[in-house]
Amino acid sequence: MTSLTKDGTVPTVDVAAVPSFREATRLWAKIGLLSFGGPAGQIALMHKELVEERRWIGEERFLHALNYCMLLPGPEAQQLAVYVGWLLHRTAGGLVAGILFVLPGALVMLGLSTFYMLYNDAPVVAALFFGVKAAVLAVVVEAVIRIGKRALKNRAMVAIAVAAFLAIYVAKVPFPLIVLAAGVIGWTGNRFAPGLFSGSAHGKGKTADTRGVVDLMFERGELGHTMPKRGHAIRTVAIWLPVWLGPVALIALLGGAGSVWAQIGGFFSLMAVVTFGGAYAVLAYVAQAAVTSFGWLSPGQMVDGLGLAETTPGPLILVLQFVGFAAAYRHAGMASPLLAGSLGAALTLWTTFVPCFFWIFLGAPYIEQLRQNKALAAALGAITAAVVGVIMNLALWFALHVVFGKVASVGWGVEVPVLSSLDWRAALLSAAAMVAVFRLKLGMLPTLAASALAGLALLAL
Repeated sequence: MTSLTKDGTVPTVDVAAVPSFREATRLWAKIGLLSFGGPAGQIALMHKELVEERRWIGEERFLHALNYCMLLPGPEAQQLAVYVGWLLHRTAGGLVAGILFVLPGALVMLGLSTFYMLYNDAPVVAALFFGVKAAVLAVVVEAVIRIGKRALKNRAMVAIAVAAFLAIYVAKVPFPLIVLAAGVIGWTGNRFAPGLFSGSAHGKGKTADTRGVVDLMFERGELGHTMPKRGHAIRTVAIWLPVWLGPVALIALLGGAGSVWAQIGGFFSLMAVVTFGGAYAVLAYVAQAAVTSFGWLSPGQMVDGLGLAETTPGPLILVLQFVGFAAAYRHAGMASPLLAGSLGAALTLWTTFVPCFFWIFLGAPYIEQLRQNKALAAALGAITAAVVGVIMNLALWFALHVVFGKVASVGWGVEVPVLSSLDWRAALLSAAAMVAVFRLKLGMLPTLAASALAGLALLAL
């Protein structure tokens, strides 16, 4: 919906005026500083600034770009910023938009990670994070319900979600294989029962018939860089693959294949390829690998990291920066732990976000072809359904480690709580956070703040 002035009229915007690079840079910096609330809030903010307020891009083209970003692994909101920045000011515009979208939150996350590692044993800090854990559990449960309502449109999608939950919780199937299997099911199912497999459209029905600056630039033939040229894909791969993987290979060579640096670079580079469905989906796999396989941090620390990420601007997947910081901090070797942690955070950021630029610069010129591919949309619909099951596993994993002090394995790697280890204070805080989120409709930040203060009060008593 277009914003109105105080007298109820539509504001006048000169859609023929192409924004300068400096003007666009200021806007991307503003969006990066204010992009709280996860992907939904970030996309809503960009829609308000880009479509409603400034009309730099039309409603229909904005949704087309968003649908394309939903087909990609990685944070779709940041990729959408890269895409629009690329439309307006070519590669430089995409780089500035993507970097400024992440940079403020990354700097905040680095400061919070440092503070956490230095002072998390202090009673006051421990009490605050005790309350934050309860709020994080409520936020993850809310994510299951929100995504489930959008994705589970029929019994076939529900079956995929249940199968994904059992695959990752009981059979311990790696998250990348679950994504691949769901995509194959959606792709194949579209041929035999297309009505059961629908893509992830962001809204249906007629969109507003508005044009923006980008649309007029297309009509005037000023966006030649958006047309795929011969050799485009080869050139993009030749440039961006070395940019992405070169530092990872160099660090692995200098530190050794078994070093924490090689582990961080290799693991998060893989995550950049398979993170369909957003941060909540990949967190279940990252949590299991970081806690169980690599031993980088404890279950409680993983929950704390998500709580920190929820309070920062930028993509929620910045929680991976905390994981990389903790991994290098705890396995610093001869280096200073803080220096090692900072380098681990930087390496994680590099392997997480550089691929986002690669995906956009590689595929954006072909967006119209990809957007109209019904089989690809069906594959994404099945992947989104599987993501619901994976996030259900994440919610259960958090609940076991937040509300209970101990868990026991009953075979097949299935964990169940030890009932005698129930922490009534954590259970009470979690229930209160659920009420705040679902009944009182409090926002994420107020719920986190209230839970942190309640945790401080409970532990003081």
